[in-house]
Amino acid sequence: MLVLNNITFEFGSRALYKDTSWHIKPNEKIGLIGANGTGKSTLLRVITGEYSISGGQITRRRDLTLGFLNQDLLSYQSDHSILHVAMEAFERQNELNDKIEALLLKLEYDHSEKVLHDLHDLQHEFDVLDGYNIKHKAEEVLEGLGFKTEDLHRPLKEFSGGWRMRVMLAKILLKKPSLLLLDEPTNHLDLPSIQWLESYLASYDGTIVIVSHDRYFLDKVVNKIVEIDQQKLTIYSGNYSFFLEEKQLRRDMQKSQFQNQQKYIDEQEKLINRFRAKASKAKMAQSRIKMLEKLDRVEDVEDSNATIHVNFAISVQPGKTIATLDVDSKKYGDQVILKKTTCQVLRGDKIALIGANGRGKSTLLRMINGIENFEGLLTPGHNVITSFYAQHQLESLNIENEMLQELQQFAPEETDGYLRKLLGAFLFKGEDVFKKIKVLSGGEKARVALAKTILAKANFLLLDEPTNHLDMRTVNTLIDVLDEYQGTFVVVSHDRYFLAQVANKIWYIQDNEIKEFPGDYDEYETWREEQALIKNKPAPVVKEVKNEEKQQNDKQHQEQKKQKQKLEQSIKKLDGELTQLKTKKSEIESQMTLPSVYSDFNKMKDLQKKLAECESQISSKEKEWEGNYAELIELG
Repeated sequence: MLVLNNITFEFGSRALYKDTSWHIKPNEKIGLIGANGTGKSTLLRVITGEYSISGGQITRRRDLTLGFLNQDLLSYQSDHSILHVAMEAFERQNELNDKIEALLLKLEYDHSEKVLHDLHDLQHEFDVLDGYNIKHKAEEVLEGLGFKTEDLHRPLKEFSGGWRMRVMLAKILLKKPSLLLLDEPTNHLDLPSIQWLESYLASYDGTIVIVSHDRYFLDKVVNKIVEIDQQKLTIYSGNYSFFLEEKQLRRDMQKSQFQNQQKYIDEQEKLINRFRAKASKAKMAQSRIKMLEKLDRVEDVEDSNATIHVNFAISVQPGKTIATLDVDSKKYGDQVILKKTTCQVLRGDKIALIGANGRGKSTLLRMINGIENFEGLLTPGHNVITSFYAQHQLESLNIENEMLQELQQFAPEETDGYLRKLLGAFLFKGEDVFKKIKVLSGGEKARVALAKTILAKANFLLLDEPTNHLDMRTVNTLIDVLDEYQGTFVVVSHDRYFLAQVANKIWYIQDNEIKEFPGDYDEYETWREEQALIKNKPAPVVKEVKNEEKQQNDKQHQEQKKQKQKLEQSIKKLDGELTQLKTKKSEIESQMTLPSVYSDFNKMKDLQKKLAECESQISSKEKEWEGNYAELIELG
């Protein structure tokens, strides 16, 4: 289909790929991955012919058709409706439709056989190309990507860049090219739209190459991974999870080969050094020297995932309740966002706030932060210090500052050593910390803004799309940061892997109310799928039931309802007890680090005993919570 044969591409004096090859075959679904700056988006432009290679050869099949979604399309404008723009994908059908309309007008005064014959031919071709269904197809794709039916006739220019990008994605999907190139297609999508796109691409009849940092998305869609690393393309057959396992196996093998070779080289060098001075053995020594010179050296494995761990302390411990929100009403004009609903954040909560765009997730974060007006009451907790991260934090960075300087001005009480270590945790190493913010990429600016958020030493974080602009490695770093963080947070993100790693509760907005699911993201997804199956289950055939049987059924129903309420109360109580025990554990561990304690054997022994008791209680409570939760799920 398309072959890259020993290609070299140079960006200035730097080679992004050197003498590397890749054969793209029909019906493959490929994830193109690599660290920021390795040239993923550039390679897509090389494939399209937009960029010229400096060495090698690219061969394309003659009938190859290309569709390319790239971030440049954000700036596309049109006065036409979004439905019209999406339907521009059907070039031949639109051309035929215009000709048919013209002939129908002509037929009003010209009834010649030629006009009738031409009209028949055009209508036949239009029918063969399924022209009568193109409007329905365009509506289906646009609505799948999150547009409401009433929005389809609004002009494209009225929509923001992210929504315009969805229209361009719809247009490219409707074209159905034989090779579909997608550069970060999920960047501007919410969770429902991402899940729709996964399903669409999984059954797409053609070849797809996707650049994405969303590992769940890659796992659902692709069957091959191509990694750009050290100017080469390495191919793995399987999805992203398989790639991680296979790459680790290859790294382990390479590490073993390197160590064995180094051992062999050391042995040969010892023999050379021992015998090179002896005339009788000099020839043998020279022979071994030449042999080592010709040896094909195995390179050592670099640990590209190494991170620097920093103790992200909080300044003060808050009370048990972080914030309580009682909402009578929140609306924008006639659009109701929230109505007659309540939510509460407790100390130790790690909450993921999920759902479709436009439901009010960012609005809810601002309401909890006290910067968004609404009808109702916000009750902050005792000793709560809040730090709010949103995309506008990137614009608040002083672009003339160096990274280290930006952090110095934000936290003058901290040492340069600590600030450099903090930046190191966000993958800025060595002299990187002296780069001016104005030369940083969007992802690098996001990492600096996140470092400032953590530096605030707040005990409550509100994080609005913190994974935007971040590559997989940086997302993993943020996961490590939040795992070590001892405070409470509410986070909005469409990165499902990230949410699955950091959250212990799920919030979602449904029917203008804030709903809570008491479990992690994977458990929530399982529950949601079960609910969808129950909802779609055919209604049972209703049979006449005798009064006695009906009374018995009602009694069982009431008992089941009471049991569910009892379990829900127990789970809520256990949540509170676990929060208290984990806080107690943290306090004990903090005491054990004090010099006055670890230098005193008796004090240390006493604290170790208390810590063991605390850990035992936590384990017992967690088992009880899991048992109650499993029973609650079974009751439905």
